[in-house]
Amino acid sequence: MSVLVAFSVTPIGAGEDVGEMVAEAVRVVRASGLPNRTDAMFTTVEGETWDEVLGVVKDAVAAVEARCSRVSLVLKADARAGQGRLDAKVATVERHLAEGAS
Repeated sequence: MSVLVAFSVTPIGAGEDVGEMVAEAVRVVRASGLPNRTDAMFTTVEGETWDEVLGVVKDAVAAVEARCSRVSLVLKADARAGQGRLDAKVATVERHLAEGAS
């Protein structure tokens, strides 16, 4: 089983410059040892079980909560048989883009 979760943690009421607090959440994800990727809008993490991945999300939210009393969480998830889908899904799209460019 592969569980992919893309999530965004936003401190509420902390002003416009929240990058330092968001970095705390990303540190938690990276320390988990699970495959992950952060982009401008979301951090995606991949694990073998729901509990494993959602535990990381919970800890990431807690890291932001430690510095801000209100936190917003947006989450999108995908569960499917297999492993390594964090990279495989992107590779599939890139392959189709390359085929269409020919």
